[in-house]
Amino acid sequence: MTIQKRKQRKMHFDAPLHKRQKIMSAPLSAELRDKYGIKSLPVRKGDKVRVLRGDYIFSEGKIMKIDLKNSRIFVEKITREKTDGTEVNIPFHPSSVELTNLDLKDEKRSKIIERGGV
Repeated sequence: MTIQKRKQRKMHFDAPLHKRQKIMSAPLSAELRDKYGIKSLPVRKGDKVRVLRGDYIFSEGKIMKIDLKNSRIFVEKITREKTDGTEVNIPFHPSSVELTNLDLKDEKRSKIIERGGV
């Protein structure tokens, strides 16, 4: 481990995909924090989120796609119209959203919550 900022940034942006899954964590809403006793969880497809930053603040929707390479998530119903008229989904960084409802179909995720976080 190093304490140099430039090396920390390099390790963060050059991280392999299996480590980026942990980096792609979002904070939980106040209700979920009280319920599960943890502050954040890695995002998954199917979770419901609320946007906390930018032009689309307080917009809500389900996560439809996660881009690990660029560290972005795409939320349903939050789109922008391009000049040619096509609709494109807007990418968000996971730190800019909060999880409001978790998709707990997976047993692994339930175990993560039981042991107390990431």
